[in-house]
Amino acid sequence: MPATRTTLTTLRRGAAAVAALPLLIGALASCGYGSQSEGPADKKANAAAAGDKKLSASEVRIGYFPNLTHATALVGIQEGLIAKELGATAIKPQTFNAGPSEIEALNGGSLDIGFIGPSPAINGYVKSKSSNLRIISGSASGGVKLVVNPDKIKTLDDLKGKKIATPQKGNTQDVAFLNWIAEKGWKVDPESGKGDVSVVRTDNKVTPDAFKQGSIDGAWVPEPTASKLVSDGASVLLDETDLWPDKKFVITNVIVSQKFLKEHPDVVEAVLAGTVKTNEWINANPDKAKASANAALKTLSGKELEPAVIDPAWKSILVTDDPLATTLKTESDWAVKAKLIEQPDLAGIYDLTLLNKVLKAAGKPEVADAGLGAKQS
Repeated sequence: MPATRTTLTTLRRGAAAVAALPLLIGALASCGYGSQSEGPADKKANAAAAGDKKLSASEVRIGYFPNLTHATALVGIQEGLIAKELGATAIKPQTFNAGPSEIEALNGGSLDIGFIGPSPAINGYVKSKSSNLRIISGSASGGVKLVVNPDKIKTLDDLKGKKIATPQKGNTQDVAFLNWIAEKGWKVDPESGKGDVSVVRTDNKVTPDAFKQGSIDGAWVPEPTASKLVSDGASVLLDETDLWPDKKFVITNVIVSQKFLKEHPDVVEAVLAGTVKTNEWINANPDKAKASANAALKTLSGKELEPAVIDPAWKSILVTDDPLATTLKTESDWAVKAKLIEQPDLAGIYDLTLLNKVLKAAGKPEVADAGLGAKQS
């Protein structure tokens, strides 16, 4: 059990529904910020030779964030590892800066597969009344830290009375921080963020400036925002990884449109074969993978991360095929406990059939869905 979490009898992180879960619909981004944009048509990603294998779709539209917690997508597309498995099926990448816009694209039919955090994944699943998406794989764990102004905050108890930023109301980090506050015995209104600690919902893009200006005293944020703040003078007070059993919790999943999964299971399987090989390559070649991810970020945003930011950020993220389903349940229950959402029905949110097929073929252990798997007809 997490050391500072009193009980985890039920499980969670971020979720939302149309009527039942209105608070999270517009506020869920696991680790990103902003709007949708077209990703680069990378030559490696779309280099389909005439003799390549033919799958059931000519293209697959894949969405992800220009963010280190989406390293599987960044590196897999940059290095052509996913494209290699797809053969003649071209990748059409799209980048997003926030979970809600990616879910909207997926539910609206303009996206087939996406890399996304647990909160918007749950939001999209419940909002569509279980009809539009499935989580088909894990992608990353960790990469979330509480960083603070060391002149104002030296211990965890010093947070009382301070202003601490989270990315959005009801997003993955916001809910985790609210739960941590509650387990300290402190009171915060989850709607306004006011209470024993002032929870200041701040876009990750502007959090570093807010910190420099002194309008916040710290932040509970994902990478690379956390390491950016450290490079600006903050110090790491808590790594969320240390609060979890086995030091693992889901930060990024792979999701798919149920329609696309039903019509093109061979394409989905090929993408998963690519993500599994990408994660294996990242873990075997961390320095090369870090450089590849940074090159992808430069292509997408026009700017690469400085060593002082990317080096510590990269070390705190673990890429993994395991969706760490029990931690998603934990995260969901935290949102319920905070009264941000009503209890969602997550039955069927996972379909790990194709992933486990790929893992078995690769001689790797299969992964579990914590009893939340889709029933196979």
